[in-house]
Amino acid sequence: MLRIAVPNKGSLSDPAIRMLSEAGYRQRRSAKELVLVDEANDAEFFFLRPRDIATYVGAGQLEVGITGRDLLLDGNGGAEEVLPLGFGRSTFRYAAVPGTAATIAELSGKRIATSYSGIVRHDLAQRGIEAEVIHLDGAVETAVRLGVADIIADVVETGATLREAGLEVFGEPIMRSEAVLIRDARIDTTPRIEQLIRRLHGVIIARRYVMMDYVCAVESLDEACAITPGIESPTISPLHDDGWVAVRAMVEQGDTNRVMDELWELGARGILVTDIMACRL
Repeated sequence: MLRIAVPNKGSLSDPAIRMLSEAGYRQRRSAKELVLVDEANDAEFFFLRPRDIATYVGAGQLEVGITGRDLLLDGNGGAEEVLPLGFGRSTFRYAAVPGTAATIAELSGKRIATSYSGIVRHDLAQRGIEAEVIHLDGAVETAVRLGVADIIADVVETGATLREAGLEVFGEPIMRSEAVLIRDARIDTTPRIEQLIRRLHGVIIARRYVMMDYVCAVESLDEACAITPGIESPTISPLHDDGWVAVRAMVEQGDTNRVMDELWELGARGILVTDIMACRL
């Protein structure tokens, strides 16, 4: 039975549960459920603190899990990223009171508060900068005001919390994070793990694309196919009217209306768009 770690709370929890559900796995209906067995898919889900997931997977207690890339890299190793999942995106950056520091070089000799001490120490070592790293478990943005640190390093989504604390980011992002599927790096990929990866990848593609159907004149077909090339190539079907064909192709969701406009101008008609619930490519 494949043992899978899932965030039990926080910004990654609901999207992870929703993605697994769309991938065909049974998921918990109450936040009180800490362990759930999905016998139909030969899987067992453990709902854990996001920060602990990389530790459990890296230690071999669980085969795979979903967590943030930042939490994975901040851990002690043993787990590796398998698949980016496309949600929970954020950047990890340095921030300070305006006028305190404006470049990464000015970190030298400073006190830096963070909940991600592993990432910060690695970044400083790569840059050849010596600074004191102060580990805090939360509320990092108040560390400067309370005199605990000169600078902070934290996950930034909108930056609103930092601005409220009188801080502003500077320098290039330390890293860009998102939810990722991780696995124990010491084990071989099993058929169950491969199945999970295929299913999640199918959900990612299904969310990104829509299916577009339309009819167009045969003489316009080459131009129409250039507008809707699909993943490999569009599907072309003859109609009863010899002068027309039906075309079906996957189109990126964000381009839907632009593509429809271009097809209409070309003379295509009967343009229909439908969602893709799941796929295997």
